[in-house]
Amino acid sequence: MPVGHDAHRWSTFHGERTLVVAARTVTSTVRVLETLPSLLRDDTRVTVVFAFDPTSAFNDGVLDLLRAAGCRVAPWEQLGHIAPDLILSASENLDVPEGDCPVLVLPHGVGFQKRVPDSRSPHERLSGVVPDSLLETGRAWLAISHPTQEEQLLATHPKAAGRTLLVGDPCFDELVGSRSHRKAYREALGVAEHQRLVMVSSTWRRTSLLGSHPDLLPRLLAQLPCDEYRVGAIIHPNVWSAHGAWQIRSLQAAALDAGLLLMPTVHAWRPALVAADVLVGDHGSVTLYGAAAGTPLLLAAFGGDAVPGTAVHALSAVAPRLDTRGDLRRQVEDVVREHTPQRYAAVAAQAFAEPGHALARLRTALYRLLKLPEPSSPPPAPLVLPVPDPSATPVTSWQVTTDVTGDSAAPAVTVHRVPATVTAYDTTRPDSPTNFTHLACADDERDHRLTESASVLVQRHPAPTPIEALRWIEDTLTQRPGSLLAASAVRRGACLVGLRDGRIVEAAVTGPLLDPGLSTAVVYACLRTGLPLDDAQVTLRIGDMRDEDVVLRLRATQPIK
Repeated sequence: MPVGHDAHRWSTFHGERTLVVAARTVTSTVRVLETLPSLLRDDTRVTVVFAFDPTSAFNDGVLDLLRAAGCRVAPWEQLGHIAPDLILSASENLDVPEGDCPVLVLPHGVGFQKRVPDSRSPHERLSGVVPDSLLETGRAWLAISHPTQEEQLLATHPKAAGRTLLVGDPCFDELVGSRSHRKAYREALGVAEHQRLVMVSSTWRRTSLLGSHPDLLPRLLAQLPCDEYRVGAIIHPNVWSAHGAWQIRSLQAAALDAGLLLMPTVHAWRPALVAADVLVGDHGSVTLYGAAAGTPLLLAAFGGDAVPGTAVHALSAVAPRLDTRGDLRRQVEDVVREHTPQRYAAVAAQAFAEPGHALARLRTALYRLLKLPEPSSPPPAPLVLPVPDPSATPVTSWQVTTDVTGDSAAPAVTVHRVPATVTAYDTTRPDSPTNFTHLACADDERDHRLTESASVLVQRHPAPTPIEALRWIEDTLTQRPGSLLAASAVRRGACLVGLRDGRIVEAAVTGPLLDPGLSTAVVYACLRTGLPLDDAQVTLRIGDMRDEDVVLRLRATQPIK
């Protein structure tokens, strides 16, 4: 609606009630934006005004978020002229204007499970609880997801007596209700069917996962081969707001260049969490959401700011801990093998009451506070989460390890590829008579130091014809005299691999088409071990996930100058 002292003169829609959404941080604003449309759908009786409270240390990004959603925003100082019938927020730390309208506060996480700095004093406070001064007015209502949260509040804030509304958790309901779309989310994120997706979740402050282990992301990417695993990160919006996107991307540059799926600050983390095969987390709400929804969990950090007696504290007592300096791949594989879907059922039962009904209960509470009859339309139900946009940078260079087993009649080559930007964290064993490591680069690698050092160069996109593939191979080996092999796939055909001595090997996969870097790794391993390159069939093993047959055939001899 138009905002200002005389906004009524310009309005087209005239509602019976005015609902003000108080937007203070990205985290809290997102929670309202994800919930409110289902509650007020098609109801012309309610006019919604968004008001921006700039007093938070984490206010950066709030206005951008509101504008992206198409919200008209009123300055906070104009609230006194709007005369709201209800103020709604998911931020508890509000200085609401004087009046008698109720204030409904939604949780922006799971319950009251963390102690955070108090902006009004040098001390800490319980996250999610409004100031006692607002409780004393009798205007505040706190939405909770479980009855035990009311008991917790009464023990620490007696003035909250009678001021809670049990509604459940709409976010958890959406996560659970969207599990049938998991395949679509994985495809959208670029996760292949045979790959495992490891999502890393970090809350904010120094006790968080990234605050405690800022190098965990590149180490995971170094120890989880990229053809078998994808690694993603969900970072709390307060980290983005406090440090800025530039700083985060700078600190995690190696991980991003290694293909890290860095989730945007809003919305996309939910389908990514549904898509995950393993969650590595801390004491943040995202960790609790994932575990409660049935995802295998490894705790990499758990801060002392977590509140004893809460569901997330109960989670810490039963979830396995990640040894961040140990064998990360083995720990991931172990937690997948040992996990059962009901492992954290008791924790979920302690956090979320009456799952599946949160939106319906919240709509009832909202209209009661607005003093309007609830719409006659059916109660809202959890919606399926939207498909996320891909958010990873293509990997352009790899440290490739090949291990040759079997004999010349039935050889097998196991290939492990790790992005070259994180090889400082790699624990691959050194070369042996059958185990070799080499550097491979795509033709769009921007770091010329890598391309000049690469043993193998690969054209990322298939050549239209074999002639163009051969021309690219010849030009590349001429320009890069230090390289041993150059390879290009041919559109709707096999991969052509050019050797420094002029031979051309055609590598054809009997199954689905592969990244040409994998076929080229087979040729490299056969060359190093003296295995035949003509009329040979080699089993390509992509870790423990997948086997394919690769047929090798010499096509021609072309001396490369």
